[in-house]
Amino acid sequence: MSESNGFSITYAAHAGDFRAEIGSVALDDELKNADDIDTFLKLNKKNMIPHNLPIHLDMLLREKGLRKADVVRDSGLDRKYLYQIFSGEKTPSRDKLIALAFGLHLTDEEAQTMLKVSGNRELYVRDERDIIILFALRKKMNISEVNGLLFNHGFDLLGSSEK
Repeated sequence: MSESNGFSITYAAHAGDFRAEIGSVALDDELKNADDIDTFLKLNKKNMIPHNLPIHLDMLLREKGLRKADVVRDSGLDRKYLYQIFSGEKTPSRDKLIALAFGLHLTDEEAQTMLKVSGNRELYVRDERDIIILFALRKKMNISEVNGLLFNHGFDLLGSSEK
């Protein structure tokens, strides 16, 4: 994938074709100039974030080439609980989703998108706990390392089991 001027080009290997995905800035510019919302939505359907967490999680799992067992190990979440999140049976808290972000090895941008999809507040750079989490995501730390930082700064840890 390559990015320039608000566009990213991806190759769809299974279909053997190229398609352009518009970045958020370009999409917003296009929306400002749109005359008809129905046409805009139809033309940009592939650029919209699905507001279905299980579908989004399955997509991330495929993109990252991970198995759910890998995510369980790397998130610190209970196996049964994680499977219930993926199936849509459980609605995880914001902290559980953040632990899941570490289990999925997400970038900070991918984690922010996952939080948006789930209807949760994004990580905020003026919140000290969120800053630690953002730092850990950007440094590609694992769940133990981020929990060490959170513990050292007196904050609640991520990834404890929930049943």
